[in-house]
Parts: sequence; C-alpha cells; structure tokens
Amino acid sequence: MSQSVNHTAAPPLSQLIFGDNTPKKAFLTALVVGTILTAINHGDVILAGGMPPPLKIALTYAVPYCVTTWGAIMGKRAQWQRDHD
Repeated sequence: MSQSVNHTAAPPLSQLIFGDNTPKKAFLTALVVGTILTAINHGDVILAGGMPPPLKIALTYAVPYCVTTWGAIMGKRAQWQRDHD
C-alpha cells in the first residue's frame, strides 16, 4: 500500500490577507468596533466640544482592522492545514 502525500504549497501571505474579501470585512468590522470604542474612550471629550488626538482616533480604528485581518489569516491557515494533512 502506498500513501499519497500532498505537497501543495501553502497559500502566500498576500492571498491570506487580500483573498476572500478580507479587507472589506476587516474595514466593516473596524468601522463598527472603532466607532463604539471611540464613543466609549473619547465620548466625553467629543460631547464637551473637544477633539481627541487624531492619532488616538486612528489607532482606535486600526486595531480592530488588524485584529480582524490577523484572525482571518490564522483561520485560513488552520483550514488549509486541516485540508492538506
């Protein structure tokens, strides 16, 4: 009996990041989560008529985008490994 070994290369990182509509999903997640976090973390400043530091606002949206993208990459890699082991 011979065993068939599948030596298919794993998808490149660019495919994991940009495939399957990942950027769009990450953007929508960042929009929702970033807005909620901005309201929680900076709502008092905004309601008082102030402007929070733009870098903090940008990071408030960037973090959920990166987390969503990272989760998608890890999920795709795990699925690929299950399919090819």
